[in-house]
Amino acid sequence: KMSKAISVKLKDEVFKEAERVINTIHIPRNAYINNAIDFYTKIQKRKLLNKQLEKESIMVAKDSIDILNEFRILEDEILE
Repeated sequence: KMSKAISVKLKDEVFKEAERVINTIHIPRNAYINNAIDFYTKIQKRKLLNKQLEKESIMVAKDSIDILNEFRILEDEILE
């Protein structure tokens, strides 16, 4: 896999806490940061998907109500 080198500035407390965890679980810092970014990216993608599904659900709900109203009109016409 290709890798990209980046420079990141972390808040001191974020860095210290990450270092404590890294030293406890004995994995390389690079792997830890990669896993953290991958995890966070998946969470954000899921949030974006949820927003999109919410938006589409609202659109579908309105269409469904319109269709139900049309069926009611047709039903009323048939019953007359």
